[in-house]
Amino acid sequence: MPENQQKLIHTFSALADIGQEVAHKFNFHEMIRTSFHLLLGSLAIMRGGIARYSRFGHELNFLAVRGLGDDFPVSASISLEDEREFLSAGMSPIELSQAKMLLFFQHYQPVIEKKGIELIVPMIVHDELVGMVMLGEKASGEPFSSADRAIVQAMARHIGVGIYQRNLMAQLERKAEENKRMYDEMRLTYADTVKSFAAAIDYKDKYTEGHSVRVGKYSELIAAELGWSDERVEGVAVAGYLHDVGKLTVEKNIINSPRRINAKETAELNKHPSVGYEILLPIHHPYSDIPLAAKYHHERLDGRGYPDGLKDEEIPYIAKIVNLADSFDAMTTNRPYKARRPAHEVVEDLQRNSGKQFAPELVTALCGAILKEMTGETKERKFRKLLGREYMEAEGIIDLLKGALNGLAATGPLTLVAAE
Repeated sequence: MPENQQKLIHTFSALADIGQEVAHKFNFHEMIRTSFHLLLGSLAIMRGGIARYSRFGHELNFLAVRGLGDDFPVSASISLEDEREFLSAGMSPIELSQAKMLLFFQHYQPVIEKKGIELIVPMIVHDELVGMVMLGEKASGEPFSSADRAIVQAMARHIGVGIYQRNLMAQLERKAEENKRMYDEMRLTYADTVKSFAAAIDYKDKYTEGHSVRVGKYSELIAAELGWSDERVEGVAVAGYLHDVGKLTVEKNIINSPRRINAKETAELNKHPSVGYEILLPIHHPYSDIPLAAKYHHERLDGRGYPDGLKDEEIPYIAKIVNLADSFDAMTTNRPYKARRPAHEVVEDLQRNSGKQFAPELVTALCGAILKEMTGETKERKFRKLLGREYMEAEGIIDLLKGALNGLAATGPLTLVAAE
């Protein structure tokens, strides 16, 4: 086979290998090193270096070098004027003698000449300087022919595309990180706003201070026990925090009455779920069913709730969770007209009203979550913080919870409902 033909085949093989490296290598630095060695090997070039250009720092950072010694600089600054010159020249290989008018080479001329650099190839992709290849002499000592320069240019273009793709990926990653940071900040702001609003709701009712916050936390614990996603658990918690927002429109003397309110006052108070729905509906919440939780958190499975007397599956599931959390807090806190109920009475009430007021699987989830904390199966102490140590350590409560769970299981198979 003629020597020229053999050389051409070898060159095309190296070019194809570089294409494979650029297309399939996930390790960027490995791709650069391998591609650079293929370029050197294709023309038997003794020494050289390949650098990536940083548009932000206006400098070349060398990623791979061969035969240039330890004293070769790892980075080199480029002026805006030089960058414009490189862009206007395109990717044509530049002989060292042609480059001496550029400020870059005037500044680095001593080290470039000392290292025997003979050819410089700017890597330009989509009118953007992405890097530079510097090459020393060929092993044969022959000067670079026009064919050699064309080969170098083609290979450098492939490597430049790889650098350009990496730059795009880095930009996308930075943008994704920035968007995530902004999203997390907005979520924190939203959560803080919700908690502040819940505190404002409870401030109006001096007898139930902290009620909305506790309902939010109980709702969160129930949903977590059901195995819902973090996002859905967060949505349920928000629904709990805001479930009583409609009370802001109820007369303060009704809410703060030290006695049981009369029928007229009860009718006025019972408007708060529908009013809460109207308040929350126009707001663009991250979780679309929050207004429904406010409207229907006083509905019961047996249809004896309000405002619409919905039954079982007619009630939005998020409202069922908030209903249980709301009732549980009402039973376990002191009110002006009644003291908190003992722990055993609360568990018995939950079991007795399972299937009537409360969804059985939600009662199972609540009791199961409390039991796990009390037996040490979970190391978190969330219920203890909400209910108090004395309440959680009531005599016989563990056995009572176990009995309730067994009783609930005996009523039939329970289906844990997934997030809607």
